[in-house]
Amino acid sequence: MAQTDVNIKMDKETKNAFDKICEENGISISSAFHIFAKTVVREQRIPFELTAEVPNSVTLAAMDAAEKRSDVFGPFDSVDALKEALNA
Repeated sequence: MAQTDVNIKMDKETKNAFDKICEENGISISSAFHIFAKTVVREQRIPFELTAEVPNSVTLAAMDAAEKRSDVFGPFDSVDALKEALNA
């Protein structure tokens, strides 16, 4: 079967950590991605659960306040009134 190149960009820290894990398992990064691709094709799905990051406590509190309409300022009559509230 003919081979083709695939280029993947990732941050250096992730690449180095991934490379270390691959080496510990006796495979190259290229082999790991090849295994991943073959699994996706065979199973017709991403072979692990995809999830969103869980918001931190500050974000959760802000979301809760917005839903309850507490700690919400406005509406504002003008941009100047909004700026004044933001700078307060």
